Formats: sequence, structure tokens, C-alpha cells
Amino acid sequence: MNFKPLRLSVVLLGDRLAIAALRGARVETFIVEAENPADALRAELEARGLPARNAFFALSRSVVTVKPIDLPPVAGDVRQMVGFELERHLAFSPENASYDFVPLPPDPSAERAATAEQRVLITAADQRVVESAVRLATDAHLRAVSLTVAAHNLPTLARLPRGTHVAWVHRAGGATDLLFLVGDTLVLSRSLPGTDEALVADELRRSLVVLRWRGCDVVWVSGDADAPNAPTESPLATLGAPVTEPEWTSRGARQIEGLAAEQRGALQLAVAVAAGRGVRPLELLPAAVRPRRLTRAQSITVGMAAATVLLGIIALLAPGWREQRHLNRINAEINRLDPEVKSVDRVLRELERKRKLLATVNGVEAAGVRPLPVLRELTELLPGDAWLTTVSLDAKGVELTGAASAASALIPLLENSPRLERVEFSSPVTRGRDNKEQFRIRAAWEAAGAVATTPAPGGVPPAPGAAPPSGAVPPSGAVPPPGAVAPAPGAAPTVPGAPVPGQPRRPAPTTPQGGPRQ
Repeated sequence: MNFKPLRLSVVLLGDRLAIAALRGARVETFIVEAENPADALRAELEARGLPARNAFFALSRSVVTVKPIDLPPVAGDVRQMVGFELERHLAFSPENASYDFVPLPPDPSAERAATAEQRVLITAADQRVVESAVRLATDAHLRAVSLTVAAHNLPTLARLPRGTHVAWVHRAGGATDLLFLVGDTLVLSRSLPGTDEALVADELRRSLVVLRWRGCDVVWVSGDADAPNAPTESPLATLGAPVTEPEWTSRGARQIEGLAAEQRGALQLAVAVAAGRGVRPLELLPAAVRPRRLTRAQSITVGMAAATVLLGIIALLAPGWREQRHLNRINAEINRLDPEVKSVDRVLRELERKRKLLATVNGVEAAGVRPLPVLRELTELLPGDAWLTTVSLDAKGVELTGAASAASALIPLLENSPRLERVEFSSPVTRGRDNKEQFRIRAAWEAAGAVATTPAPGGVPPAPGAAPPSGAVPPSGAVPPPGAVAPAPGAAPTVPGAPVPGQPRRPAPTTPQGGPRQ
């Protein structure tokens, strides 16, 4: 399937139409001759499977006027000045004419030097001819996108050397069209009703005078007649220029190759019209039906506006694009560090859990009561004739229940303990059958007593023979009784329960009124 656009051309050559359809490398040409050319054209297009909607129309050179004119060097609207000059150069009323013009560049090789006047090439056609072409397009269900002179499109197929003066002779259907070109610029065209070479040569000479040319560099012959392959005695050779076939471009040569010999001139015109590109000069289509095309200035303005809009969009999107790239780099770095961060986070959580556990253990140890040190100290403090039946420990203190020979002597012994304070009887003292005093003593913990005091690291006991610190309780459970003389340092106490010298003495609790209870 060929998706390239279809380019259709229709050339009006009197009572016949020359049609060319180009689609990529495919070229299809045919001639339509009928009383109703519009219907015949539409039927032929449908039969050939050419779904054309637009077409390039072209007129025969014989029905238009093409002429160079000189305009005075007056500043103003050139088109308006051309409109004023048309009345002197047209055979019909300018009000009923469709015309166009192109300025001609000065030719330095002309016989006469260029003057201050501005030379333009005008092309005009009767309005009735133009309307017939537009009506044909409408009846054939086609939209005319251009209406030009068919012969003026021939340079599209050829390679024209820059600055070369070319006289082009094209024969089609018993008529001859003459084109005069400087490079690829058309400067004049003529039409002759016959093909006689003598008449053609005479018309070429007259046209050279109009153009102020000294001569031409080459004469090209195309169309129904073949160009001579060698120098001949033809009238065209008397112009003093070589007579050859046009220098077709490679694309143009492929497009005109294989055309029917009997209609070659007309079909070459149709192919040239279809192959034209861009805005065509000397446009005769009325402005009301002409497709809107941007001028060069308008195209530049539109291009600048589009570039401005594009730059504005880029300026708006560029910061976001840069930020997105920065975020992508950050996300990539985060993804790279994520495993390490999770590992560190796990270690931190485990460390925090263990720290809380350690704090809990320390709190329990700090708030808990250690019975063994207390029992060991009680064993050391109490005299040998005292014995305990119950020892109750809690966070507030200790309660001792037991029997001793002298229960009141236990109060100062317990007061001298670094662990206990506020030692007192919690119930009256009674005497049992064995003549022992039964007691119940309550004592509170010192601020840094059993709860806060911790054993030495590793539980290592003091070295043997080491002197106890000042104020410490002797290791022996015997304490001198009150009022006894303290033994010499290092000597064993003589009276059990006597206080250690140097320790602060606390007042002994008074015996309940009435003496010890039995």
C-alpha cells in the first residue's frame, strides 16, 4: 500500500484535457476528450482508482497574455502600479482579468544597460477562461489549489545552470510554446499556432530583441518533436546556439519516461504541472478560491512565534525535569543505602531493647531487698544467746521475732548497723518458760542500706588481718555491754553486746512501764 500523497494535475488544452497523477515513483498519465469533460474526468479517475480531492490546474499558453513591462521608479504599491499599466497591454478589459506578476532581476549581459525603471513579467487571463477552469474543477468534484500556465512549469523537470540564457522550444498538439530563461528564472514566454521551424526561429529572434539579449547559450527542444542528435541545417541552428534536448533531472527523466509518443508534448506539460513544489509564481487562481498560503514574512513570523512558544514550554519544563533527575539520583542513592540503613536500624532497636532490659534489671536490683547480706549482718550483730524465729523483710524495713536473755540489749546493737535505723519494739517483751525474753523488733532501712548498698565487685571479701574501716562493726558477733571498757585494738571483746569504741551511741529505748512483761 502506497501512503504517499497523490498529486493530480489537469491541463486544459482547448477541447481536451491532459492529466498526470504522481504518487511516489508511480506516474500515470492520460488524455480526456469528451463533450462533458468534467464527468469524463471523474469517471476516468474512479476507473483508475485515483481518489483525488485536490488538483493543480494549468492553462494553455495560447489563452493567456505574458509580457514584460517597465514600471516607473516611483515608490508605492507595485501591484497597484501593475494594475494601472494593464490597460495598455491587454486585449481585454483589466476589470475582467485575473493577473499576477513577478519582478525580473537585471541582466548584466543585456545589450542595453539597466535603467532606473523596474521590469516585471505579467501574466493575465480573461476572467471567463479562469471561471471555466474553476467550474470544471467543481463539476469534477475537485478542489483547484493552483491555476498557472502549463508551459511555465517545464523548468521543474530540468537542471538549469546558473546564469545560462536558455531558449526552450516545446511542441504540443500542433502548437509551439517558447520559454526564455536566465538560470531557473522565467523572463518571457511566447506561443505560436504552428510548428514550422522557420516561424519558430523568427519568433525567437524577435523575442531576443524584446529581452535585449545578444543571443542565447542553448536552444532546448522538447515535446512532440525530437531534438536533433547532431548539428543540422535547420533554421534553429542559425541562432548560433546548440540545439539539444533539455537537461532533465534524474527524477524528471524517470517521470517522463515511457509517455505515449503521439501525446508526449501534452503529457510532459501535465507531468511538469504535477511535479511542481511550493508556491508557484504567476498564479491566476482568484483570491476567493485560492488556498491560503503564508507569505515569506508571515512564515518567518509564525516560525518565530512557534520557536518562542517552544522555548517557553522548555523554560517551564526544564526546572521540573532537572528536579526529577535530581530526585531520581536521590532515590537511587536511597535504594543503595536502604539495606545498610535497615541493618543499622535493627541493631539500634536491639540495642534499645537490651538497654531497657538492663534498666529494668538494674531497677529491680536497686529496688529489691537482698536477704543474704542482711542475714549475714544479723548473724554478726546478735549475741550468741539470742535466736530468731522469724525474719520478715520488705521495702520499708525488717521485722525480727525471737528470744534473747536481754531483749533490750539488742536495740543498740541493731542501731549501730549501717543498714538499719529507727529500731524499736513493735510489741511488748514477754518472758517464756526458759526464762528467755521473747521480742518483736521493727527497724527501717537506712537511706543507703540494704536496698541501695551493693556488694563489692566480684564479691571478694577483705584480706585477712586488714583493719576494718573507721566506724565499721567488728566481725565478731560479741559486742561489749554498755559501760564496759573497750578492749585494746585487736583484742577480743570480753562482754558480749558491748558497743564498739568510736561508734556513735544512740539512746537505748526505755523499758515499758512496769518492767518486762512475763
